[in-house]
Amino acid sequence: MNPGITHTIGVRCIGALRRAAAVVLGLAAGTAAAAIAPTAMAPDFTLHALAGPNLRLQEQRGRVVMVNFWATWCGPCRQEMPQLNKLYEKYRAAGFVLLGVNVDDDTRNAAEVATRLGLKFPVLLDTDKRVSKMYELGTMPSTVLIDRDGRVRYVHRGYVAGLEDEYERQIRELMK
Repeated sequence: MNPGITHTIGVRCIGALRRAAAVVLGLAAGTAAAAIAPTAMAPDFTLHALAGPNLRLQEQRGRVVMVNFWATWCGPCRQEMPQLNKLYEKYRAAGFVLLGVNVDDDTRNAAEVATRLGLKFPVLLDTDKRVSKMYELGTMPSTVLIDRDGRVRYVHRGYVAGLEDEYERQIRELMK
């Protein structure tokens, strides 16, 4: 076979594979976001708190709520936690609630990390992953901001340094 033709066919096949992969990834991302799309009612849940009684999301109506899904094995989660702690301490007196939903199998890991980081907000335990599945989260950490009426307003997947500035802007907007 002619080397020029072989090269052209190979390039076309690679291009087609890349386009197909992009479509599949795009569909998967769209499906994941569908369950907690902005303006949808936040799925209600009740989870056991690391320190204290069970906590139900619906009981937080009337407040701005941030639900942060995290795991101890997640580096970006551990990096984000001190920033979330600062936001919680700054806005909790104004009616802001931050719920850290830990998805570790072993609750001792969650307790150890929460203590080491000095977390002030409630850490809830989702060991059976029921709530994280309900929210269809495939990325750790994932953060959902819920307005006073119980509607999802913002969804963030992953964490990079500086994202807390966006969180703060959104919290302030929802607190108005």
